[in-house]
Amino acid sequence: MSNAPARTRNTDGPKRFVFVLLDQFTMLCLSSAVEALRIANRMSGSEIYSWTLAGEGGEHAQSSAGIWFRLDSDLEEFDRDDTILVCGGIDVAGATTKRMLSWLRREARKGPVIGGLCTAGYTLAKAGLLDGKRATIHWENQDSFTEEFEEVTLTKSVFVVDGNRITTAGGTASIDLMLKLIAQDQGEDLANLVADQLIYSSIRTDQDTQRLSIPTRIGVRHPKLGQVIRMMEQNIEEPISPAQLAQDVGMSTRQLERLFRRYLNRSPKRYYMELRLGKARNLLMQTDMSVINVALACGFASPSHFSKCYRAHYDTTPYRERGTHAARERA
Repeated sequence: MSNAPARTRNTDGPKRFVFVLLDQFTMLCLSSAVEALRIANRMSGSEIYSWTLAGEGGEHAQSSAGIWFRLDSDLEEFDRDDTILVCGGIDVAGATTKRMLSWLRREARKGPVIGGLCTAGYTLAKAGLLDGKRATIHWENQDSFTEEFEEVTLTKSVFVVDGNRITTAGGTASIDLMLKLIAQDQGEDLANLVADQLIYSSIRTDQDTQRLSIPTRIGVRHPKLGQVIRMMEQNIEEPISPAQLAQDVGMSTRQLERLFRRYLNRSPKRYYMELRLGKARNLLMQTDMSVINVALACGFASPSHFSKCYRAHYDTTPYRERGTHAARERA
């Protein structure tokens, strides 16, 4: 691999990125983005990018790993040409304060590019900056996001660029996003050099989804099994009967039962129930939805039936689950 500087097209000084750190932000979403910019400067032979860290109070921000970062500034006015990237992490709803929302709305009126990394897509949506836009967020937060922000078109892409709004799914998706932005600014050659330095051989685009495919996730490559599971995942609020699922894929109910028993060691009904309870747990831990509304959103006709199924699977009630989670977040 050559270490020769790549020819760049930027002669107007460095382009600045403002990383806004929410409380309990994920370090990976920040470090992945900053490292890509640092390496781009190194490989280009000039300072084509600069960055600064901002946050409420302007002093320090704590990551989800417990490591503190010194901030360069408070939430002040930045230039229209700056790219503002909000970094989220654990309990993003709690970290999304009224002051943060007001500041984002003020900055947005100037027309800059504003993005949300990892769970910070929630913060942008709460500020109304994603209304009518396509967006993404970490897969663990997708259920709660869909329930709260109906005006946003949520995708499962690793990152989304829709006009002057950017969102990523978290983790290493920051690298994919930055490589795209570097390629747009400076050309594919420099972006490829940065990827090589990062030992990042499989660059993803906004067409790539963040979660593994169903066959990869379950470790089984059976087309009809994958088709049934996909239908289950897409019909949580109004579950489809095993008989109807079997009919839709051209099988008998008994054949479908045998298929699930053979590959997943459980019945279709049991697998479907686990999917619904998994979504319910996400909603309980990530939203303020009432237990009744969570039950309805996950296909349970009554709170009592929901509570009974939840306790059988998780060995706790939905009410206790929420209380325990809230106590952990306050600790």
